[in-house]
Amino acid sequence: MSPRLIIVLILAGIVALSAGAVTWILVQPRPAPLSGSGATATQPASETKRREHREKFFSGDPDRDIRGGQEMKTRW
Repeated sequence: MSPRLIIVLILAGIVALSAGAVTWILVQPRPAPLSGSGATATQPASETKRREHREKFFSGDPDRDIRGGQEMKTRW
């Protein structure tokens, strides 16, 4: 191997490692706030909001029972 190729490979490795380190630092999730730390807790949604959500997203065919898993129609 030529010395120029070795230098290029070493530089490429350094660039890859530093890019990986920067990505790791930026992508790490923020720690969850501890209980009692002054952060406001999210309130559970009211029953009407839950019902509206179910009606909006899960109201397909009213004659089809989907409680045990949605029935799939065959493609053929």
